[in-house]
Amino acid sequence: MANRRDFLAKAGVAGGALAAAALGVEAAEPAAASGGACKVLLINGSPHEKGCTYTALSVVAEELERNGVKAEIIHAGSGPAFDCTACGYCHRSGTGKCVFKDDACNDIIEKARDAQGFVFGSPVYYGHPSGRLMGLMDRLSVAGGGLLTGKPAAAVASSRRAGSLATLDVIQKHFTINQMPIVSSFYWNEVHGNAPEEVLKDEEGLAIMRQLGANMARAAKAFAALPPAQQLPRATTNFIR
Repeated sequence: MANRRDFLAKAGVAGGALAAAALGVEAAEPAAASGGACKVLLINGSPHEKGCTYTALSVVAEELERNGVKAEIIHAGSGPAFDCTACGYCHRSGTGKCVFKDDACNDIIEKARDAQGFVFGSPVYYGHPSGRLMGLMDRLSVAGGGLLTGKPAAAVASSRRAGSLATLDVIQKHFTINQMPIVSSFYWNEVHGNAPEEVLKDEEGLAIMRQLGANMARAAKAFAALPPAQQLPRATTNFIR
């Protein structure tokens, strides 16, 4: 949390006063950031660890913590990105982990056990999410989808100009197939800018992120109080049988 606030301060917003300086609300310490049981994981799907996507997720995280929910931002990595190869290792090995161990996938799977909500953020690449995030979400769904089921989720897109809505739509398809209630804001979950300092000038985008954080905190707390999602018998078919 301290590193995140230091980053925001260097980007032009004074530490914990992010909300006051950028969003027009009073700064406040997290209501129960260290003692609450509720936690949300925020996945940064950009190859840039502290870029525009991280900036947007940081605003969401600050608001989560203001509402008493722990927030952890996990970087998807900047090295080679791996797609799911349908090798079956995650199920065949009995570990529930992906065979590829060089990015954040297995770390997210492990931490998902104790998380009550998720936010997946991505830059816009040619009108869609980063391939890095898509490969990670495919593998996460196959290897650890059961740890996502029934937990609220949100998508965040960061773009210079356009492509945000298509990006959000692609990310959210992972939520619906994993039975994850989608959390929204008062507008689509997007920010604009070509650098972190530009994102921090997007006043409406920042307000959207702040409202998203507040809504996610409410949803995570509510769903955490419910019993596990009921799983009914399924049938698996295709178009020829």
